[in-house]
Amino acid sequence: MSDIEIARNAAVKPISEIGQKLDIPNKAMIPFGHDKAKISLDWLDQQPSRDNAKLILVTAINPTPAGEGKTTTSVGLGDGINRIGKNSITCLREPSLGPCFGMKGGAAGGGYAQVVPMEDINLHFTGDFHAITSAHNLLSAMIDNHIYWGNELNIDTRRIVWRRVLDMNDRALRQNTVSLGGIANGFPRESGFDITVASEIMAILCLAGDLDDLQSRLGDIIIGYRRDKSAIFCRDIRADGAMTVLLKDAIQPNLVQTLESNPAFIHGGPFANIAHGCNSVIATKAALKLADYVVTEAGFGADLGAEKFFDIKCRKAGLSPSCVVLVATVRALKMNGGIGKDELGVENLEAIQQGSVNLLRHLENLAKFGVTSIVAINHFVTDTPAEIELVKNIVQRVGVEAVECRHWADGSKGTEELAHKVVDICDNGQANFTPLYPDSMPLIEKINKVATEIYRADEIVADKKILNQLAEWEEAGYRNLPVCMAKTQYSFSADPSLRGAPTGHSLPIREVRLSAGAGFIVAICGDIMTMPGLPRKPAAEMIGISEAGQVEGLF
Repeated sequence: MSDIEIARNAAVKPISEIGQKLDIPNKAMIPFGHDKAKISLDWLDQQPSRDNAKLILVTAINPTPAGEGKTTTSVGLGDGINRIGKNSITCLREPSLGPCFGMKGGAAGGGYAQVVPMEDINLHFTGDFHAITSAHNLLSAMIDNHIYWGNELNIDTRRIVWRRVLDMNDRALRQNTVSLGGIANGFPRESGFDITVASEIMAILCLAGDLDDLQSRLGDIIIGYRRDKSAIFCRDIRADGAMTVLLKDAIQPNLVQTLESNPAFIHGGPFANIAHGCNSVIATKAALKLADYVVTEAGFGADLGAEKFFDIKCRKAGLSPSCVVLVATVRALKMNGGIGKDELGVENLEAIQQGSVNLLRHLENLAKFGVTSIVAINHFVTDTPAEIELVKNIVQRVGVEAVECRHWADGSKGTEELAHKVVDICDNGQANFTPLYPDSMPLIEKINKVATEIYRADEIVADKKILNQLAEWEEAGYRNLPVCMAKTQYSFSADPSLRGAPTGHSLPIREVRLSAGAGFIVAICGDIMTMPGLPRKPAAEMIGISEAGQVEGLF
């Protein structure tokens, strides 16, 4: 059966029963139908912390067309920990409509390791992304309206940095001119769109601690500058209050269930290649109050998602992970070893040996954060025993254990071994988490630190304009912010065609952006776009309604 058929045939329980497993009273749940609900922040705030709750990060090698299965493994591991008698919650991000209708398809796991309702999670869900889009574009409208009615704040229209957003891949909107059509429509200026998951408001929602913190961060957003280069903030436009109203429900975490009726929070959804790639701090901290083991994921490969999870999310939220699970597949290792997609079903130990450099580099990088790693080999039916054994031997040579996982086909039964080993790592207290760089390091040195130590670039390439901009932000008091690298997910380098573990490359910094409300500096590297385009054959071509009235084509 396909993923969507498996999800439809699942015995889904009423969401109130899932809440009861966590001792969440009905009055603290805001139901969205029978199978999903938001959880009241007021109730969550009253719950005591669990001193011994363990946070487990699931990350992966660089993504390839062969597939890695990070979300599937996250769900499978959470189910596996519950299967062995422990209390676990899985925390995931919400899918964006851009990838759902573009290249990737859905993002609710796969096979017998899924979260449900699969169609709802992938399509609109509880409306969080629409609320973020509306709040973002309200600010855009209020900026242009302020200028139209006299521009009391003396905004330099050439220095407005706040763009509009849309939760869809649409390359035609990357650059445009607004306010055309005459005096009644305002003053024309160049602008553009980003995808909603790249919005600073998405990052703010995912990093805010509560509603007050949310409004404070919204107020800190820099929307543009005056001619003297002094900053103008969202609060100066007096938009932060209305934006908070639009987000008052979206900030509450969403509770759903896995196919095995285990609880999962799905909340927030920044991409890891253009944003910080983690689910909300609120959902993660809620799970740490309600369960002994919390499984969460970070987007794309560990060079992006895991680094940002450690250096941005954990740093800002005071989180300390206990274990990292690095997902790899035999197929993806072969592709990193130079094998084409049509040859991946044939046993090839040489290609695995060649491609393992990508896996080993990620393990080396993860060790720099002081958290013990374990490799999850996400099993495919074409894998041979010799290939699985080779992967285990390769990582064993560097002191890391690898476990074969069959959760796609067998659900939690396929992750029992991994669950036992992860719990042992967590309970043995081996973690000594530390970020890659200190807050006090200059911004350009932070960018260089990530580029050289994580991407293994020889150097960064940034022109004088970028260096001056970073120096100005430091003078303005933003030196202590972490950096958020916007870079291709397909390679350690800025060149998506360089698989494996490339060295001897430079990292070009094309642009830097200050996300003062979110609390980080974005460094845009190479050709990465903050508004993706659709592929030649988008997934949307296969999605529709069947004669039975059901969604089909999601995967």
